[in-house]
Amino acid sequence: MPKNTIHRLLSPLLLWRLRHLNDRVYLILVSVLVGVFAGLAAVILKTSVHDAQHRLYAWVPEQYRVFALSLYPIIGVALTVLFTRYFLGGNLGRGIGPIIYNIARQGSVVPRSKLYSQLVSSFLTVTFGGSAGLEAPISVTGSAIGSNTARVLRIGRRERRLLTGCGAAAGVAAIFNSPIAGVLFAVEVILSELSAAFFVPLLISSATATVVSKALYAGQPFVLITTSWPVDAVPFYLMLAGFTALLSVYMIRVYFWADKFFERWHGTYRKVLVGGLSLGLLVFVFPPLYGEGYNIVQLLLGGHAEQLVDGSLFAVYRDDSVGLLLLVAVGSMLLKVIATTITIGSGGNGGMFGSSLFAGALMGFIFARLINLSGIYPISEVHFIVLGMAGTLAGVVHAPLTGIFLIAEITGGYALFVPLMVVTSGSYLITRYFEPYSVYTRKLVQRGVYVHHDRDRGLLAQLDLHMLVQTDFMTVHPDDTLGELVTAFRHATRNLFPVVDEEGHLHGVISLDTVRDALFDDEHYNTTRVRDLMGEPPATVRPDDTIQDTLRCMEELGAWALPVIGSDERYQGFILKSSILASYRRQLIRESES
Repeated sequence: MPKNTIHRLLSPLLLWRLRHLNDRVYLILVSVLVGVFAGLAAVILKTSVHDAQHRLYAWVPEQYRVFALSLYPIIGVALTVLFTRYFLGGNLGRGIGPIIYNIARQGSVVPRSKLYSQLVSSFLTVTFGGSAGLEAPISVTGSAIGSNTARVLRIGRRERRLLTGCGAAAGVAAIFNSPIAGVLFAVEVILSELSAAFFVPLLISSATATVVSKALYAGQPFVLITTSWPVDAVPFYLMLAGFTALLSVYMIRVYFWADKFFERWHGTYRKVLVGGLSLGLLVFVFPPLYGEGYNIVQLLLGGHAEQLVDGSLFAVYRDDSVGLLLLVAVGSMLLKVIATTITIGSGGNGGMFGSSLFAGALMGFIFARLINLSGIYPISEVHFIVLGMAGTLAGVVHAPLTGIFLIAEITGGYALFVPLMVVTSGSYLITRYFEPYSVYTRKLVQRGVYVHHDRDRGLLAQLDLHMLVQTDFMTVHPDDTLGELVTAFRHATRNLFPVVDEEGHLHGVISLDTVRDALFDDEHYNTTRVRDLMGEPPATVRPDDTIQDTLRCMEELGAWALPVIGSDERYQGFILKSSILASYRRQLIRESES
């Protein structure tokens, strides 16, 4: 249906809204609508993936299953690549990073293709054993639902930003049946800041999606925790925080190292072949790496950790059960991020959210099992498994509140609130010391897009340095006489003059304030040259410099204007501090009003 036809059909709805509802009530109703659709999308994806995986399991006889599981991933990645190439024009836009960019730089306008592209591509990838989570694709789909609902209903930019966050919150809430965690995820990860009045639509959208999910899908059936925590275990909570922080730093760095590796590696089908075979080899050696890995988390929480070695090559060494179990657990924990990056880098789709929970659960299990084997102090493995999940998620995603409430909601472990707070806060602070940006925002920051924790920096990053260059400064030549300079002063509107030769190279600058005395020395009008009067500029600005660096340089040098030198080493103009601040003010007003 043509876009104009859609708008004509919606005009009675908009008129009814203006007559009968105020903006806040209308926004709440729309947030309910977003929650319903995002919840349905999450349920459809989760149930379809689980059903399809069950059919793939049942289709292959058990004695051949380990070989089939190692071949499935390359099929899933190949299908995802074909879908991306022929249905999306090669542009999938994986992960939550592009959504954060849409909010920060594109007015929260999410492409309509993300309404279905993330669902289909992640289904193909994870169903066939791609070692990645479904949380990011579902969150992106929810964001697309919120953004495009706002666009169709002609809702303003500020409310569209909120509804984009509502969709992301609803998606996460529907996956885990955890409405509070969904809201906190949207606030900590998707939205850089939010006024108190806008929490209500977020809560309602998240709660609506949870109701939809609860009615149609049971969510992740994690163990129910009702036992309290002992005070004597606090030192072990602090130790676990340190280990989960180290794991988080490791996962972030490996993820981006692998991302750069795949970016430099050309050849789509070669990536699919090599990546798919590599992933299959990892799954063949460590079967827990197959798929999302939540079935492994459930085994750990259910006290069936010994089943980790089932179907692996190490199963023949069952006599050394403890050593074998720890070997498989450590290998799966460390290799999970590699398997995830191979899955995504070779063309599949998925995210690090679920991989963080998987690796964190194994970290908590390994830590607790080693402490118990040492006989130092008996600790609950179940407690440390869920604490490891929360700590690793908080470190990798930089979302400690999300980690706390997600684990509390999906396990019913509200009795562990204090340990959750200790582990997540410690892991988050240590991780941020080594990795200031999360797995979602690090790449954006490298591109100069600052979206969280520093609004001034984010607004400055949105300014284009080239658009602020002033070119109306009258140039003078190094060989010009003082008399010619006086003539230039009479006709100029600026009191600063760049000294430029015939080839456009900058030799220096002349300021009216510095040569005021020489202007009255008419005896030397024909003998004094501009090169004798000019001075070096305090600094120069290059095309690859950022506005933030330029403004900081001006502050440190006390300069109000700096010359801009192009990549060809030729003078281009001046950038003024007043122009930067005026553009910043306009951007701030536009953000506040939108």
